[in-house]
Amino acid sequence: MAMESIIKELRHLLVTVFLTGLASFIVVPAITDVTIAALCPSQPQCSLAIFLSGFQQAATGVGAVVMTPLVGNLSDQYGRKALLTLPLTVSIIPLVILACSRATSYFYAYYAVKTVAAMVGEGSVNCLTLAYVADKIEEHKRTSAFGIIGGVASAAFVCGTLAARFLSTALTFQVSAVLSMIAVVYMRIFLPESVPVRASGLRQPMLDESEEAHVKEEREITDSAQRTSGIFKRLPSVRNAICLLKRSPTFSQAALVMFFNSLADGGLQTAILLLLMPIIVPALGEEKLLTAGLLVGCINILVYSVSWSPWVPYAIAMCSAFGVVVRPSICSIASKQVGPREQGMVQGSLSGISSFANIISPLIFSPLTALFLSEKAPFDFPGFSIMCAALAMIIAFIQSIMIRVDPSDVGGKGCADPLV
Repeated sequence: MAMESIIKELRHLLVTVFLTGLASFIVVPAITDVTIAALCPSQPQCSLAIFLSGFQQAATGVGAVVMTPLVGNLSDQYGRKALLTLPLTVSIIPLVILACSRATSYFYAYYAVKTVAAMVGEGSVNCLTLAYVADKIEEHKRTSAFGIIGGVASAAFVCGTLAARFLSTALTFQVSAVLSMIAVVYMRIFLPESVPVRASGLRQPMLDESEEAHVKEEREITDSAQRTSGIFKRLPSVRNAICLLKRSPTFSQAALVMFFNSLADGGLQTAILLLLMPIIVPALGEEKLLTAGLLVGCINILVYSVSWSPWVPYAIAMCSAFGVVVRPSICSIASKQVGPREQGMVQGSLSGISSFANIISPLIFSPLTALFLSEKAPFDFPGFSIMCAALAMIIAFIQSIMIRVDPSDVGGKGCADPLV
């Protein structure tokens, strides 16, 4: 019954997530061939494609670190649906470009627009989706709800990959563009807006809530320059982000777990979330579930690093499935530490931390892997980089053991520099 009530409450959001994911994943198998054909026709290798792909990934990561907390905070002020419209709409443009033509000039236009769109929306859609769930779902059901969202996204990945096998390259991008448009229209028509309301004593906000006076003051300002200045004062600063971490030990621990877990493994997404999360969350709780997921992840990566036979990775593949409970558990724990008007900022901060870890992870592990696979390796251990990833996961596991969810974490006086 709990799962049915969650799906009923979030049905329009789930449809939006599925359509958006389907439109995104359906082009993944074709984009590599399109890139090679546009940049390096009739060549077996394409260093330019590798360079552009790496630059796009780095730019997207940096953009996500900056934009996701900003978009999350603005959604606390103006609503999730309003802010969700921007990244979903922008993501349509690059798909339309390749739907028209895959020529070199069109590809460069696609590349430029796609990079900008990814910087704005790569982490924003996920952040706003999680914040919307936190607005609509009761605290004790949130972990299951976050898991269902991940499961729907994974289902979209499977359906998109399968559908791409039956579509030509040109038709793939046309279908993707149409699906993206349908997702935006559906979301605008059917998805109810979610504007956070004041806390009713369940959770005190981590930042001072002195917004009414500022809003009233802004309305009295007639000069456009002063109004613009007032708007920029609402944007989150580094000091606000640090304040979030200082005000709640539980949230800061969750942020550390998110960082090291993302550093070790960017978050495995599988369809098992739909079945696993609603069953085991009521029995274990978010804290134990988080710790168990990280423990299994540690063991999994460590065994990978010392694989002594080709059958070992296949034997431990089943263990990987349990690791998907980590991210929903972290998001649920963090969402319970703040008031309703700070859900966007908190989910955005977690997404930004995860994006930052995903940026630096290749910078650390790619050279390390290349070194230990080369003849210049200091010692013979090809899986050394994987073991280092396991160490990052162990740090996250140890930190998760120390998490104690306590409502008293968030009470008391607000920060000296409130976000207003």
